[in-house]
This record gives sequence, structure tokens and C-alpha cells, in this order.
Amino acid sequence: MDRDITHDPIYNTVDRDDFDSLIEVDRYADRSDAFDGIISATVDHFWDPVDPRYIDFQQPFDLKEATIMPRDFAPELNSAVADKLTEAQQIRLANQNTRFIMSTILHGEQGAMSLSASLCQIMRDPGAQEYAANQTREEARHVHAYSRYIQTRWGTPLKVGPTLRGLMNEIVSSPRVYKKLVGMQMLIEGLAMGAFATIFRETHDPLLRRTTQLVMSDEAFHHKFGKIWADKTVPKLTEEEHIQVEDWAAQCFTYLLDNLINSEQKQEIYDEFGLDWQWVRSAVMEAFGDHDRRADMQNSTNIFRVLIKTLLKAGIITDRTKATYAMWVDMEELRREDDEVVGNDLAMATVEELREINAGRQKMVRMLRN
Repeated sequence: MDRDITHDPIYNTVDRDDFDSLIEVDRYADRSDAFDGIISATVDHFWDPVDPRYIDFQQPFDLKEATIMPRDFAPELNSAVADKLTEAQQIRLANQNTRFIMSTILHGEQGAMSLSASLCQIMRDPGAQEYAANQTREEARHVHAYSRYIQTRWGTPLKVGPTLRGLMNEIVSSPRVYKKLVGMQMLIEGLAMGAFATIFRETHDPLLRRTTQLVMSDEAFHHKFGKIWADKTVPKLTEEEHIQVEDWAAQCFTYLLDNLINSEQKQEIYDEFGLDWQWVRSAVMEAFGDHDRRADMQNSTNIFRVLIKTLLKAGIITDRTKATYAMWVDMEELRREDDEVVGNDLAMATVEELREINAGRQKMVRMLRN
């Protein structure tokens, strides 16, 4: 069984190829105001990747001498793999691991852009459609910024791993709104916000810190779109519908946890060092077992902890699937926490900074016009 679930008319859809439904006269006035606040805030957190007033991509970083992220972010260097590498190779492997992470984020941003655009094709409510169009524009900005960052540091991104590719293909091509919003706004965006918060806190590269800070100022609003869906939809689900959504979310979580960052996904990196990916996987698993993974998930910005909290606060996790997540985190501790997404405070502070830059930018434009 896989059918759409709609309990609020603002999430009603039309067939992707049914353009006639979008130009019906009565539709234009049948608009919800649920997203107007997020839409209006778009101007406050505007930024431009090519304008040095927002970000300067000329900042240097010596990849041969220093690692962009701390070495312990490369699990291979905390295992027997490190014994096979020289100091220079260890720095190189650490930075290639960061290249893999940033490439994964870039591909995820492309997925978010394509998904948002797909919502524009099927959303019937003009307000929901306008929000989706705004998010499409902002996700395109993220693709631009991270493409430019990767080009500046490495030249080209690495290929997307089969795990992320498979999930993004499913949610972008799905006609089901719940899969699009749970899949992207909660699962993938939840992972991303955890990753962004960690990268901002830990990176040694000021350019990456600034890029990530600016992206987070947008993503905090994107997360709110998913929260609005959850608030308006989840409490109204029938038992059968809740099972459908809950089981799909749990299935996706398990799939991502087992596959997203394992060694099989990074074969392209290991070939350069003459390392067999299966041997690397065994070495990493020996050094970093389930106990270590559980300990790491106690960190408030751990990507999977952020994802679990997002699903829990949305009301998607019940006692039926609680055990799937409880083996990794303290569910009661998560339940007691507020429902703000990690990094939200930083995002809001960045919005205040962007307001000042944008005010000066607009003043200069008016002076030039006069």
C-alpha cells in the first residue's frame, strides 16, 4: 500500500502533468496564509555567493599542511588504516574524507532543489506553491555556494553514493507529498542541519565555516515548512495512515544509518591510496563499533540524533517503532528537549547580520539609481 495522505487542503495536489488544474480561475483565490511568514522572511536572509560582502572565496587553505576538519572526523585514521599511511597521506586522506562529506552535502542540496521544484508542479494551494518556489531558489543558491567551495578547494566533487542517490530518486520522483516532506524536509534536512552545526563548530577552514553559516540561515526556515506539515497532518492521521508514514520513516532511518557513511560509499577515495574498501571497512568496524556509535550519538549535533529528534518531535515515532531508535539514543531525554532544530540560534543570529548587509546593499542601489 502506498497512497497519498492529505488532511489539510493546503497540501492538496494535482497530477504533475495536469497543468489545466493550475489555471482554473477559482484556484488563484483559494490561497492559505500558513506560509506567508516564511515567504516574507526570505528577503531578510538573502545572500549572494558571488558577492564578497557576504562571503569571500579567495580565502586560502593549504590542503597539504592542514586538515579542513579534525582528523577524528575521518574514522579510517582512528583504525589500523592509519598504520599504512605516511603523515602526508594521512592529511590527504582526512581532506579527501571531507571532500566526500561536502560532495554528499552538495548532492543533497541538488536533491532538495529538485524536490522543491517538483512541489511547484503538484501543489494546488498558491501559498504552498509560492513557498516551494522560494525554497527552490534558496536550494539553488546552496548548490552554487557548495559547488564553488568544492571547486576552490579540490576542483571537482566526488560522485554521489548509491545510498543517497537511491533515497533522493525515490522522494523526488514520488507523487506522494508525505514522502517528499518527510523524506526531504525531515530526514535529509534533519541530517543536514546536524552536519552543518558540527562543521561550523569544528572546521579549521574559515571559508567552509562561513559558507555553512549562510546555508544554515536558509535551512532553519526550510525545516519550519516540514514542521507546519507535521503540525497540521500528523495529529489527524488514521491509525492505518500513521503506520504507513511511521514505517516508511523508520525504514529510511535504518537504511541511512547502515549505509550513508560506510566504507563502501568511499571506494573512490581508497583507490588513490591502494586500499581495499572491504579491508578498510573491517578495520574501521573493529575500531569503531556500535558502542562507539551510541556514544557519539549523545552529541547534540550528531546527524542521526538530530534526525531522530526531528521525527520524534513531529509525532511520527510511537511505541511501535521506538525500539528502532532507542537502541542508539535516550528517547526520553530527546522528548524533554525543546523542539528547536539544532543550529537555529546561530541561524537567527546570522539573519540579523544579513539584514544589516542587505540594508546597506539596498541603500547603495538607491544611490546608484539616483
